[in-house]
Amino acid sequence: MGRFHEGEQALQRRVSPVLQQRMQKVADVVLRDHMPDQHRDFFALLPTLVVGSVDECGRPWASMLAGRPGFVLSPDPVTLHIAAKPIAGDPLERHLALDAPLGILGLQPETRRRNRMNGRVSALDESGFTVHVEQSFGNCPQYIQARAPRLVGALGTPPRQMEVAQLSPRATAMLNSADTVFIATHAANEGVDVSHRGGKPGFVKVEQREGATVLTLPDFRGNNFFNTLGNIALNPRAGLLVVDYATGDLLQLTATAEIIWDGPEVEAFEGAQRLLRLRMECGQIIEGGLPLRWSEPAYAPQLIETGSWAAG
Repeated sequence: MGRFHEGEQALQRRVSPVLQQRMQKVADVVLRDHMPDQHRDFFALLPTLVVGSVDECGRPWASMLAGRPGFVLSPDPVTLHIAAKPIAGDPLERHLALDAPLGILGLQPETRRRNRMNGRVSALDESGFTVHVEQSFGNCPQYIQARAPRLVGALGTPPRQMEVAQLSPRATAMLNSADTVFIATHAANEGVDVSHRGGKPGFVKVEQREGATVLTLPDFRGNNFFNTLGNIALNPRAGLLVVDYATGDLLQLTATAEIIWDGPEVEAFEGAQRLLRLRMECGQIIEGGLPLRWSEPAYAPQLIETGSWAAG
């Protein structure tokens, strides 16, 4: 497991050949085929879990599962059991099958801790599903907005609003106010990954172009793993998840993706090293899809060094 795949290495080389050599040494230490005990214990603390999956058309989707802390448990270092099922109508509901690849992100917003695990479904049962670990690694706390969650009760069957390539006013408003998004990507033979992106409210630029909504996100300085962008370099598709932390609404989208390496748009956004552009295909809003509400955010200190589209 101590390696980065072809797409990740290509992006590292594009930044600097020296970086790629240095990151290989990092990979030998931090990329594991099992979860260390502190990761296993961490997942058991969480009331939510972000899951990336792929549909029958090869489109990535990002989903969020919820439960009382302890609903995610690791009985051994290569196994994670999730005692929860997707919300009715969530794309993940259709994607859960034996050997299906999944990307797992555990994020604790009140502490800004996060860990990643990618693997495959090894079992399904009445309570949920089990994932066998293929790759496990930690992530730094950069750009995470601190929020405290509060459980508000069990869900019924929440209403859904379907989205097409040109997004509705409600979906547009959620994106315009977002300070956090989750992105699922998938590259053939490399599994599924799901990652976090954070910025000041409005860091997602929303535009209408030729009958479709197009989103542009700045890509800030990170850990140089290039998990998301490396997958996109091999397979230019992505799934997006936005949570309304005040209502529990979920916005799920799937899109074609493009990396913008340089030019006036990159230069205009302070802190951006490159941009990610997403052209919407379809999606949905699940109203009140999560049985949790969160406190007002304490913004990540790294955001002081980043700009905004309005300022640019």
